[in-house]
Amino acid sequence: MTNSWTETTLGEVIELYDHKRIPLSAQQRSQRQGEYPYYGATKIIDSIDDYIFDGKYLLIAEDGSVITAEGKPVLQLVTGQFWVSNHAHVIRAKSPMPTDFLYFAMSDVVISGYITGTAQPKLSQRNLKAIKLLLPPFPIQHKIAAVLSAYDDLIENNTRRIKILEEMAAAIYREWFVEFRFPGHEGVEMVESELGLIPQGWEIEQLGDIIENIKEKVKPGKHLEPLPYVPIDCIPRRSIALTVHNPSSEAKSSLIAFKRNDILFGAMRSYFHKVVFAPFDGITRQTCFVLRSKNPINYPFDLFTMFQDSTVEYSSNHSTGSTIPYATWDGVLARMSIVRPPNSLIEQFGNIVRPMLNLIRELTIRNATLRQTRDLLLPKLISGEIDISELDID
Repeated sequence: MTNSWTETTLGEVIELYDHKRIPLSAQQRSQRQGEYPYYGATKIIDSIDDYIFDGKYLLIAEDGSVITAEGKPVLQLVTGQFWVSNHAHVIRAKSPMPTDFLYFAMSDVVISGYITGTAQPKLSQRNLKAIKLLLPPFPIQHKIAAVLSAYDDLIENNTRRIKILEEMAAAIYREWFVEFRFPGHEGVEMVESELGLIPQGWEIEQLGDIIENIKEKVKPGKHLEPLPYVPIDCIPRRSIALTVHNPSSEAKSSLIAFKRNDILFGAMRSYFHKVVFAPFDGITRQTCFVLRSKNPINYPFDLFTMFQDSTVEYSSNHSTGSTIPYATWDGVLARMSIVRPPNSLIEQFGNIVRPMLNLIRELTIRNATLRQTRDLLLPKLISGEIDISELDID
């Protein structure tokens, strides 16, 4: 089938928009907070009040050190209105090639031979344009894009469901335990405490009274092979859902184990607000706290207590180290005062939220399976090993 495919260079089939790259400093971004995502070389790094691109584009990391272990590029397929730093090439496919297909085709290209420079390795514009591609006819391109995009659409749909579930659970927590509008609150008197007015019968405790910091150190090696590895870079900001992880072969040093339903709390630069619940047993590094509910039944309440802005802010304000601040659990975060409701209300909250957390876990595992299947299909489709010329995508 591939005898009808043609070899070309990336420069022949793309429109390059690097002349529009306008970088903003962190200070400028902090003064321009808004609704539009600001992309760096590998991910969204901020949100600002304006955009410079509108449509579907492919971002390719310009930093030559930012490639996969197989030497493939780090890509972002972006749709909508956005700003981008000067650390990513901005391209899209020339019509009639779908930009989606270009994204999938580039995902399987080894670019390590196009990287130049030793002190500061870089993928230059010239070398970017010189990257060789073997392309099928346009009808096949559209079919490949349709097949692989179907997986991405399912993943995106599951991701939206996860976000809705997160927001629902967090809203209930705020309503009950921050605003004190819990079921039956009308008949409960508010009384003075060291943390201000709280419902009568509620208590002031410390985080360390309900949560313990687990420090189960493990050594790297083949014995870790079945376990997912979750370094702090895999933990998303402001989301309780852990959606990606690395293979255990990448786990090299300072490792600690965690169990399903443990809370992973980003201790390094804790102001990044990285707090998730573990959907499986695994390993992380000591840049994270592994926190476990002393009463397992209460883990939904404990999770959202750790996820609160006030908890993260306390952790950040009491961190040590100027260049890379680290939070401290013993004697610091563990001693943070919290308002603890009666057990019956915590259990009621858990009965409502635990099914949401279980569904989030199921959806993240489903997404992992979809990604794995898509990634197995991708090279076979892009190379022509799987013939879809007769596939009716309509």
